[in-house]
Amino acid sequence: MTKKQSIIFSERDLDRIIEMSWEDRTPFEAIYFQFGLSEKEVIQLMRTQLKRSSFNLWRKRVNSGKSQKHLHKRNPNITRFKCSRQRLITGNRISKRN
Repeated sequence: MTKKQSIIFSERDLDRIIEMSWEDRTPFEAIYFQFGLSEKEVIQLMRTQLKRSSFNLWRKRVNSGKSQKHLHKRNPNITRFKCSRQRLITGNRISKRN
């Protein structure tokens, strides 16, 4: 983990960053806007916080042509970061962590 991440981010912030990273509708730009992390920094954080197999699955999905993690690849009709049917997630429910 970089010095920037260990100083600034609480456990709750780390959980939210990981959650946003897993969400297909949340672009990297939204994570940068909220937490100041570039795509490269998000990848580094995910690599250190997830199990190797979970990280590999995430990277495969993000790199696929179906991913909407980049605003320029998204359908312009999608205007929100989160699905309207998605439940509000409270507490630590990230099961993919080490």
